[in-house]
Amino acid sequence: MDAETIDPVERLLAERACERLIVEFVHRLDLADPSSVADLFVPDGMWEWPAGDRLVAGRDALRDYFGGRPADRLSRRICTNILVTVTSAETATATTYFTTYRVDGYSGGLVPPRPPTQVGHYEDTFRTVNGAWLLARRTLFLSFAGPTEQLDSPGQS
Repeated sequence: MDAETIDPVERLLAERACERLIVEFVHRLDLADPSSVADLFVPDGMWEWPAGDRLVAGRDALRDYFGGRPADRLSRRICTNILVTVTSAETATATTYFTTYRVDGYSGGLVPPRPPTQVGHYEDTFRTVNGAWLLARRTLFLSFAGPTEQLDSPGQS
């Protein structure tokens, strides 16, 4: 079934499921177990970061990569302008703008306001596996970022 023949309700459900994955991804990085974002990907899913010259493929590698974040990192991501396009009954794409605020070495308490560490966008592809929408590939594009040493941190996005 191609994109033009998808029932409008099914299209809305697919769009919402993909939007939920986008938000769940940043929630897990910021407030839950970062390594668990691997579960949001298909088994052979990929995280690509052209500016960091990185490609992480497969759930085990993704779990290791995102689980490698420093334990004393405080981060909050803001995602906006989420545009999901359903391309078939089993596939979709999305573009999402993001802003990341981050402090390494966080030991508690309030942090004084500071500029964001990163501003960019994600380009995602999704596919269904056993009826569930999952990320097949996420590519991160940075428009604005901090010093290079911040870009080299594991699970940094």
